[in-house]
Amino acid sequence: MNNLLIALFAYIIDRLFGEFTFIKHPVVFIGDLISWFENKFYKNSVERGTLLVLFVIAVVSFFSISLYLYLNLLPLFFNIFISSFIASMFLAHKMLRDSVASILTAENKKEAISMLVSRDTKNMNESDIYKAAIETYAENLSDGVIAPLFYLLLFNLPGIVIYKAINTMDSMVGYRNKRYEKFGKCAAILDDIANYIPSRITALLIMLLGRKKSIFAFYKDAKKHDSPNAGHPITAMALVLNIQLGGPTSYFGELKDKAYFGKGKQNIEAQDVKQALLLI
Repeated sequence: MNNLLIALFAYIIDRLFGEFTFIKHPVVFIGDLISWFENKFYKNSVERGTLLVLFVIAVVSFFSISLYLYLNLLPLFFNIFISSFIASMFLAHKMLRDSVASILTAENKKEAISMLVSRDTKNMNESDIYKAAIETYAENLSDGVIAPLFYLLLFNLPGIVIYKAINTMDSMVGYRNKRYEKFGKCAAILDDIANYIPSRITALLIMLLGRKKSIFAFYKDAKKHDSPNAGHPITAMALVLNIQLGGPTSYFGELKDKAYFGKGKQNIEAQDVKQALLLI
């Protein structure tokens, strides 16, 4: 029950206030820890990347579990209040929603979307920009909202903090390129495992909120995605909005022939982005 209350209050705090600018964000500390290890011990090998994962999880686990045990010594009201405040900093729904919504009003939409995605934006038309915004929103609903809440419900503060450490490692070193192909492999695999259940919960929630009768209809197209997880919320969002997401996309100057997700129109409009934002 305590975990449920903390998750509920943490979500409300995030929705109301978003990021707290008066303190250094805890995820920044995790990023600094990852960067420190990489600068000191980098070697493009799976073994060294595995050491990174073990090191970061050990340090983060020590501090988060110690904090959890300390807060349990406090009266229940203060424990729940402080835990909710801390947990809210590991959620990103307001920031995600505001960032995607800002695309609609931005004077330079290409520049605005380039802050949210890794794909090439130079030759994007307006439909491409709106498509990228919706895909980003759907995918990050899992990584930034549902998955953290899922692990908070299961394991209290240590759950959400350790999950964000895994997710941050993947976002920093989990790339298939010359520098991180081997070094980031363990982090990428662990992130895939951590997001396996939350990504499917996210897709189901989207289908339910979109009042789709066949709530598992997303699964067929979702399997076509390179990621074992990202395709599920993206396909669910496409089905609810009656649009097609995915398709050929340019990354770092190279056109990637991605599968299509969902059924419906391919010309994405501002109204589709607004409908996506209204779902949650």
